[in-house]
Amino acid sequence: MCVVLRQAVRRTVRVCVRSPLGSMCILDVGNKAAVFPLQLLGFDVDIVNSVQFSNHTGYPSGWEGDVLDGAMLGRLVEGMERNGLLADESGAGRIGNILTGYIGSESFLRSVVHIVQKLKLLNPTCRYVCDPVLGDLGRFYVPKELVDIYRSDVLPLADVVTPNQFEIEQLTGISIRTLEDAKRACCLLHDWGVSTVLITSIVFEESGHQSADLTADRQHAEPTVGMFASRRMHNSQQTENEQETTDEQYVLYSPKFDGQFTGTGDVCAALFLAWTVLDGDGSLASSLEKLAGTMHAIVRRTYNAATKKRTQFGVEQSQLVSSREMQLIQSRDDILNPPRNLRASKVAPGLGRPYQTSRGLHTMGMI
Repeated sequence: MCVVLRQAVRRTVRVCVRSPLGSMCILDVGNKAAVFPLQLLGFDVDIVNSVQFSNHTGYPSGWEGDVLDGAMLGRLVEGMERNGLLADESGAGRIGNILTGYIGSESFLRSVVHIVQKLKLLNPTCRYVCDPVLGDLGRFYVPKELVDIYRSDVLPLADVVTPNQFEIEQLTGISIRTLEDAKRACCLLHDWGVSTVLITSIVFEESGHQSADLTADRQHAEPTVGMFASRRMHNSQQTENEQETTDEQYVLYSPKFDGQFTGTGDVCAALFLAWTVLDGDGSLASSLEKLAGTMHAIVRRTYNAATKKRTQFGVEQSQLVSSREMQLIQSRDDILNPPRNLRASKVAPGLGRPYQTSRGLHTMGMI
């Protein structure tokens, strides 16, 4: 998947997206899930599909279609460049943001690297948001060889990355069991040049990942899934050899629904891109809360729709892949006006626990 957002009202990505907010580009197989939220929030999106399939690969009877290779991707971008879609008459870049998702081949991934480099040369402020889709729940969706390319070539170009727990473990080699592990993994990605990291879904071990009083608070709570956001900020003070940095980090927990739902990672990356643009650099916590509120509403609506099918048609019908497709159109209002019922808690520097604030310990984040 590749999306490019062209600069305009909201400055965003472009391997293919245009907007009054900015142009943006998306290169991905998950464009169906990613594009609608971006357009709804005011982004003009140019889309490059990495595959053209009859359906996603989770369906039991297979799929039909073609896969775009790296050479074809290059020709598509050349056509855009010849027609003035990448830069204006003065040579200034039109693309404000780039979003990439599922990429299944080495040639396509290497072509994406060249395109991102080109767009960043045209516009040095162009932001690259990389959803490094590798797999989930211990299983790879792509060739394992792509991990090394992400590490060596892709991550150094990325401004924002949005891996799930499995993916950040593969990229960093750090097994994440505690909040401290998450902090270390994000720190390593920051050291590689990534300014903002969002771990989109993470399940910590029950013992020891937070303070004892917080663990006690959660003993009788419903199951949750966490999000962890980290942003490296460069301080004005500078030592003799390097500039001092501070990592701003937040953790947020949301109720967990049984089952797997198609497209959550694509929607999550798109919404995080959008809200970090619209909120500006000032409030990572606000962007995380808006993202989580919308995602919770979409997944809950999807879960309820699947449950309704089970009630009406029986267990077999509810297990159809189509019943797990995200209820995006039905969630329009929740995308435009995110519910603010989930709270992000700031993680104290050097400690694997959230801050206690005047609002209370909001790690559970549910009102």
